[in-house]
Amino acid sequence: MSAFRSNITKNKVNPRGLVVFFLSGLLTTSPLFAQTPAKSGDKSSLKSGLVNLEAASTETFRFSTSLHNGTPKAKLYDLHAQLPAGWAGVFRVMGSPVTAVNVEPGQSQEVTVELLARPDTKPAKYTVPFTATAPDENLSLSLEAVVKGAYGLELTTPTGRLSDDITEGSSKEVHLLVKNTGTLPLDNLELTAQTPTGWDVSFAPAKTSRLDPGKVTDVTATIKVPGKTIAGDYVTTLTAKNNNSTANATFRMTVKTSLLSGWFGMLTILGAVGLVFNLTRKYGRR
Repeated sequence: MSAFRSNITKNKVNPRGLVVFFLSGLLTTSPLFAQTPAKSGDKSSLKSGLVNLEAASTETFRFSTSLHNGTPKAKLYDLHAQLPAGWAGVFRVMGSPVTAVNVEPGQSQEVTVELLARPDTKPAKYTVPFTATAPDENLSLSLEAVVKGAYGLELTTPTGRLSDDITEGSSKEVHLLVKNTGTLPLDNLELTAQTPTGWDVSFAPAKTSRLDPGKVTDVTATIKVPGKTIAGDYVTTLTAKNNNSTANATFRMTVKTSLLSGWFGMLTILGAVGLVFNLTRKYGRR
């Protein structure tokens, strides 16, 4: 019986040895609980949530794109857009204009692409290839800018001058140009005027049934100034408009006194002076 207990004592497992054995195993085997480094993407990419935008030719097409570097090293990407003739474009990163952008490995960079069409661009869908290139990579994205029609109207003179002289009690003809600066035709254009009290303005022609994009029509405005108008500068606002567009031209007229009125005023003054002189001679001696 004592021999049996002796054998049990000899074969008894030491708890402290188990702990040492377990810890040594953790140190010699692979770190099961260590954090593995983040892996970069399988490949680089150039993407955008919206690749098709619609706007008028006078508005900015603004695309938000994401440039991802899926390689294990940082790269400098050159940015380029193949624009239609006459268009302008700019790339922005965090609001600043750039022509290239550096992207760290496994990281993405937001790039805003801004496109501006020519004001006279015809309504249509325009495809703009956008590329980001590095020495061993060429990423591309096809952007679509849909230009919708825009109304535009301008009222001016052949020389651009918007002032003239006129004699009180007379009239003067002013040559005007009505221009369609948009991409859509303008129908039923009408010309009106806001004048000083007593003045009158007439137009020939006063209405234009249709004015196509890029076209110009000639209009003659006749401005009449009433008699006995005090000399000075007066403003007349000329307006061309229809249901879709309005254009104003502020015309300044300098009114001068007529020669007849000048002589009449001078004779009146001389008569008043003579009357005073005669009264002084007649009653001044008493």
